[in-house]
Amino acid sequence: MPANKSKSLQDIEEKMGSLDVNSLRYHVLESARNFKTSWIELGRSLYSVWKDKMYKEWGFGTFDAYTAKEIGIKKPTAMKLLRSYYFLEKEEPAYLKDGYTESADTAKLPSYEAVDLLRKAKDKKTLDSQDYSKLKKEIFEDGKDVQTVKRDLTSLVRQREELEPEEAYKKRRTAILRRFIGSLKALKQEAEVSKLLPAQLINEAQELIRKIEEQIKL
Repeated sequence: MPANKSKSLQDIEEKMGSLDVNSLRYHVLESARNFKTSWIELGRSLYSVWKDKMYKEWGFGTFDAYTAKEIGIKKPTAMKLLRSYYFLEKEEPAYLKDGYTESADTAKLPSYEAVDLLRKAKDKKTLDSQDYSKLKKEIFEDGKDVQTVKRDLTSLVRQREELEPEEAYKKRRTAILRRFIGSLKALKQEAEVSKLLPAQLINEAQELIRKIEEQIKL
């Protein structure tokens, strides 16, 4: 179980004691109890619960309420588990085959955080297939911890951006213009509410915001 759990193992085991051992609800609780070594199974179970909205049949109004109250997992962790499992199912199904977690070296089993990091790397345009394969090897074969992988990924992305200065410039430009627009909108609203400026200047400020937004789209 994660460090920020809101339910003790005893609470979970008590819930398990009142359920059919063959039920999905029992299986999810069992996976949560063994969270550290079986997050993949927990992710698989939670995905089924989320997809089919099973939590409603069990008396919970939302998926977030179910994960928090039933198995003591907060929303950010639950969503990472879902995304990481779905990523494996879609992109790396070999790691979901029966027996993978049993046959693999437990010390090298990737955490859900590491898989979530690999998922994000997959979508980065600055990384190519070789970069992705290298990261995948570090996570699934070398068993590198998530902080090391994250540091390597950050360094790799920075290197790629240095090799592609035009792309890096576009990203910086867009980020700065977005911050500028945010500040302008806030100041315009304050001036408008407080009536510090005449309507004509307020309109000109709005037009300036529109023109900058067009620049972002270029």
